[in-house]
Formats: sequence, C-alpha cells, structure tokens
Amino acid sequence: MKMEKQNIWVDCVDEDHVNMAEYYYFTNAFTDEEIKLIQEEAMKVPPTVGKTGKDGSTSEVFRKSEIRWLNGNAPYTDGDRVFTGDDFVWLYERLWGMIDEANRNLWNFNLSHGRDAIQHTIYNEGGGHYDWHMDVGAGMQRQRKVSLTVQLTDTDDYEGGELQLWRGQTPLDAPRGKGTVVIFPSYMMHRVTEVTKGTRESLVLWVGGDHYR
Repeated sequence: MKMEKQNIWVDCVDEDHVNMAEYYYFTNAFTDEEIKLIQEEAMKVPPTVGKTGKDGSTSEVFRKSEIRWLNGNAPYTDGDRVFTGDDFVWLYERLWGMIDEANRNLWNFNLSHGRDAIQHTIYNEGGGHYDWHMDVGAGMQRQRKVSLTVQLTDTDDYEGGELQLWRGQTPLDAPRGKGTVVIFPSYMMHRVTEVTKGTRESLVLWVGGDHYR
C-alpha cells in the first residue's frame, strides 16, 4: 500500500484564529502486517482502565475504555517477564516522522519536551466511548502540543466509535480507515463516540513543547 497524506483545515468562529482548527492525516500509514504486530505486542502489556482529569477519575459516564502503555525506552514487567520496550522504537520513529511533517506544514510548534508513552486504547461495544475533551490540562499535560491517533481496526469490524473534531458549530468526523493516522493540536476539542457494535482499537501519542508561539 502507498501512504497518502492530506492536510485539512476548517473555519473557526474567530477568523483571526482559523489555523487553530487545522489537522493533518495520513492514509495507509501502516500495513496490515504492521498493525497485527502492534496489536500482538500491545496485548503483552498489562491493561488498565482509561482515566480522566488531574484526579484520575475512572467514571464511565465520561470515558469507558481499556488502555495499555507502550513505552519505547523504559522497561515494564508482566509477571516474571521484563520487556525493554525495544519492540516499540520503530513505531515511535514512524510516528515522529509524521508528527514532524504535520508540524512543519501547519503549526511550527517548538516541540522540545519529547513525547509521552504510546497509549493503546480499546473501546468495546456496550458503552465504550470518550466524551468531549482536550488533551492539554494540569501538570505535565500542560506541555502537550500535538496529539496523534492511529486507527488499528477495519471499519467493517465495528460501528460507532467515530473520532470527532470540534469545528465551532458542528463536529467533524475524522478519517477512520484502518492504518490511518490523524494529527491535530492538543488544544482541539475532540471525542470518540460510543461503539455500538464490535471493538475499536487505536493508538494515541502526545508530543509536548514550550509555550505556544
């Protein structure tokens, strides 16, 4: 498959800040074989419940998901097994290349604080969702500049689970094809709608930096 890229922008209510609504996406960024490898490695990591807010709320009213953290450099354990995280280095490098391109073309943020661990997220039918939110917040989340998500599930395998970006008056459905990467500013309001059938898997990564220019 050939990777294709697009940059999209939508008008904001405030015309002086139209660039704040821009996002960037790549289609066919990962092959089926690469996605299978990611999923297999992710399932080796102990799962946890998705949390929200500075207090780490696990309320399913706002968010219901299962997550795993894929760290590209720090070790983690699973029983008697210790993983170095080396299996995810290639993934970080691939994603960073796409983030760098999007940032150079759209925002020119000063991305100087590295990145968080990659989050592998599962939304199951029966309420899996994440309501409207921004990825910037208190503590270390204040440094987040760019958010990225990778679609790991074939669109025929689930219903609902739309990644929606807020565009002033109405939400915009982001591309959802398997292997698609969507990149947007971390201050952009977004949500994942309820999965009504099947299971939706994705990766999420945030990159931080200094004060906005």
